[in-house]
Amino acid sequence: MKWTEEAEKAVKKVPFFVRKKVRTRVEDEAMAAGRKGVTILDVKTAQKRYITNMSSEIKGFQLDTCFGCPNRAVETNSLFNSIENLLVKEDILKFLKQNVGDNIKFHHEFRITLADCPNACSQPQIKDIGIIGASIPEITENECTLCGQSVDICKENAITLNEKECRPEIDYNLCIKCGECIKKCPTGTIFEKKAGFRIFLGGKLGRHPRLAEELPGIFTEDDTLKIVKQCIDYYKKNSKNGARFANVYHRRDFFKDSE
Repeated sequence: MKWTEEAEKAVKKVPFFVRKKVRTRVEDEAMAAGRKGVTILDVKTAQKRYITNMSSEIKGFQLDTCFGCPNRAVETNSLFNSIENLLVKEDILKFLKQNVGDNIKFHHEFRITLADCPNACSQPQIKDIGIIGASIPEITENECTLCGQSVDICKENAITLNEKECRPEIDYNLCIKCGECIKKCPTGTIFEKKAGFRIFLGGKLGRHPRLAEELPGIFTEDDTLKIVKQCIDYYKKNSKNGARFANVYHRRDFFKDSE
């Protein structure tokens, strides 16, 4: 759908992480009104309707995930559905209404993002809870042909070839667990040792932005769901007047066993 120059300038002022959603909303409303293009009037009309009806559209949480990721380390669809069911069951909207009243805004919502791979297009590092699929490689006894494909595919330079021993070597301090080397190795010399999820807590943007902190370890789907439930319980216990999880989160309450 064609946008006028003025409309394009207006939508570019929208924060990048919701800009795509806003564009879709404006276009849908313009088409519903029978227009073939988007003008600044359409943008302002959608903005006014959005602000006026914001509370009616809020569901208490925002749950995002990748869309058709070609580099996925782990499939997250099942976990996404489980987390969504948990969020609905926990009725965070009711909790917010009890703490904020009827004047609830989108920034009050509990935010979780899943990413199938470390590219993290859906930005888990800036959400209350971020979850990233992980695939840990290991060296097997299978003979290596020194083809170099795993070295070429690794953007972190975590893999080198030991030509003397005719074996690849992995620097786990550099490895980000994307699993690309596993897919590329033609001989099975590099194989998947473990697959699961990395979990990040306490990320946010706004006036005092902060990147989420990673919990040590790779977690199963069941364990990840338990940690999400633990975070929701923590949030309900500590959040007052609509404060987000990221604003009440304290590292000491989640990293006790690792410090």
